[in-house]
Amino acid sequence: MKFIRSAGLSELGVVHDLAHSIWPSAYGSILSKPQLNYMLDKIYSLASLQAQFATQHHSFIFLVDGTTPIGFASFSEKENDSSVYHLHKIYILPQQQGKGSGKMLLDHVVKIAKQNNAVALTLNVNRYNKARSFYEKYGFLIKGEADIDIGNGYFMNDYIMELSF
Repeated sequence: MKFIRSAGLSELGVVHDLAHSIWPSAYGSILSKPQLNYMLDKIYSLASLQAQFATQHHSFIFLVDGTTPIGFASFSEKENDSSVYHLHKIYILPQQQGKGSGKMLLDHVVKIAKQNNAVALTLNVNRYNKARSFYEKYGFLIKGEADIDIGNGYFMNDYIMELSF
C-alpha cells in the first residue's frame, strides 16, 4: 500500500539516494553526463539538501510503498508571496512511473497549498523533459521560459508552469 509522509532532516540521505537512482533515467537523454553529475552534486549533496530544508524552508515528502520510499517531492511558499507555492522537486523511481505515483505526490502538494490559502502552484520543468506532458494533463499552463545559469558553463533551460486554484 502506498502512502505519503513527511521527510525529516535526518532522512535527507534517502532523498540523495533516490535522486541518484532516478536522475540518470530522467535526464540521461537530455543532459550530458558531466552536467548531470554536476547538477546532482550541486542540488542533492547532503549540505545542499540540508540548506534547502533548514534555510530555504522546503518541505520534503516521501511516497512510500510498504516501508520503502519510491519517490519524493519538495515544495515551499514562493519567496515574497505566500499565496503561491512552488514545487521544487518531484521524482518517482522509473519502475514506479505510470502507476499514479506522481499524481499521488502532486495531489498531496496541491492539497497542502490549498489548505494554506495559496491560489496557485508553480514549477520549472526542463523544456525537453517528457514530464511536461504530465503537468499539462494535470492542468498546469506554461507561463514563460527561463534559462538559469547554474555555474560551470551549464544552464537549466526550463518552462515555468503554473496551476491556478
